[in-house]
Amino acid sequence: MTMRTKKPSASRRPRVEKGSGNVFADLGLPHPEQELLKAKLTLQIYRLIKRRGLKQAEAGKILGIQQPHVSALMRNRAGAFSVERLMDFLTALGQDVEIIVRPTRRQHGEVSVVARRSAVARPSRTNRKERGTRRIG
Repeated sequence: MTMRTKKPSASRRPRVEKGSGNVFADLGLPHPEQELLKAKLTLQIYRLIKRRGLKQAEAGKILGIQQPHVSALMRNRAGAFSVERLMDFLTALGQDVEIIVRPTRRQHGEVSVVARRSAVARPSRTNRKERGTRRIG
């Protein structure tokens, strides 16, 4: 038996909306700014663990948590950890965490994470865009 598939017509195209830049706000989740900040901090933790080639058990010893919790972090499941705890993880991984408060030009301020690479963890010569300061978000 041959199955027939309908070709999508112009009227059946999916509706696309421009996002706000915060997927958590777009989904209507509570505390979207905090969730976005946690996701950005978790991404930095993930990158540091990967860059060092640490096994999850090794990372757990450094961070002071059990391997299953490291596994959750590596899958961007930081819901159980506060922003403060995530910053503690970054310092345990040898990073300085700096919070800067300054006036905004907008009606509402924003939260951002800026990651700077150290002289020790130099990027490869093939990817020079990785050097210097990167703004995340």
